[in-house]
Amino acid sequence: MIIALLISFIFLILRFTVTLFNFLSNPKLPRIGKHYESKLSVLIPARNEADNILTLLRSIYAQDYKNYEVIVLDDNSTDNTYALCEAFANGHDHFKVLKGKPLANGWLGKNYACYQLAKQATGKYYLFLDADEKVEKGLFNSAIHRMNLRDLSLLSLFTNQTMVTFGEKMTVPLMHYILLNLLPLRLVYLIKSAAVAAASGQFMLFNAADYHKYQWHQMAKNKVVEDVEIMKLVKGSQLNGEALLANNMISCRMYSSYSEAVNGFGKNFLAAFNYNIIGFLVYLLLIIGGPAIIVMTLNLNLILMMTGLIALTRVMISLSAGQNALLNVVLHPIQMLSLLFIGLTSIQKHITKTTEWKGRKI
Repeated sequence: MIIALLISFIFLILRFTVTLFNFLSNPKLPRIGKHYESKLSVLIPARNEADNILTLLRSIYAQDYKNYEVIVLDDNSTDNTYALCEAFANGHDHFKVLKGKPLANGWLGKNYACYQLAKQATGKYYLFLDADEKVEKGLFNSAIHRMNLRDLSLLSLFTNQTMVTFGEKMTVPLMHYILLNLLPLRLVYLIKSAAVAAASGQFMLFNAADYHKYQWHQMAKNKVVEDVEIMKLVKGSQLNGEALLANNMISCRMYSSYSEAVNGFGKNFLAAFNYNIIGFLVYLLLIIGGPAIIVMTLNLNLILMMTGLIALTRVMISLSAGQNALLNVVLHPIQMLSLLFIGLTSIQKHITKTTEWKGRKI
């Protein structure tokens, strides 16, 4: 019991230390007033995104960058995604929509869509965005400034998350919680080893010359967590990559319900652990079982210390991610139960090979 208690507190303190480092180092994309003129290709894979895509396209059209093209690839949607994008493109300069090819053998859907998009792009920079996002003025100039400042081959941003339903609030904050609780984000750029990598497919900005040379999506064509894999490939090629928080310059509503969030996160969580089920279970045991062990001691001082560390951790992460700190503190126990449920569901689907996303088996 003493050993388990000691391990639980060490893990808790280590995660608090990482969170404190992230909070103090403030790894956000700085907002820059300078304007750039290099051509930017905004590339959007879209599969059954009729409910979301126009919000993104309108926000891109309203931004303050002038030299750009937007290419949407309809990835064999079964709704009217293509018709909506075509109508928008017909009325707005710089926009066009393409029909994607049937999914090729050995590829995952999004990776193949991005690969096709890159073949059509003509810009100096390629920016891959998800269809359920909204960009704000200043984003493109600030991101390209960062690319030049750090000589980056890849800049990835973790977007601010829009949450409406209670089910979303029970699950979506887990993404920033796990990220900022486990990885000092500044180290992605500072440490050149590919072992230190993080990225979000919601915002992937590439130097086009490097992209064409290495064909990143083709190299990661069968990877579920292709964003992190590509960051590893970039760094492994001795190029610079950086991952930052979006600083309210781009937002995303990832899921619209609890069940959708469980299914969506379920395809990623185990993949992020390289499908190491034992390692994933150990992580779940430490992050959820550890506090339970401390509570079972009935030692008020230990319980108060644990509660304080967890509460401070949630406050710092929430403020960094632009989320409601008080709500995340209150919902922390429920979110941890959701994490456990998502984790066990992810393992079960992996073992039974029943993982699906948007009608495709993964």
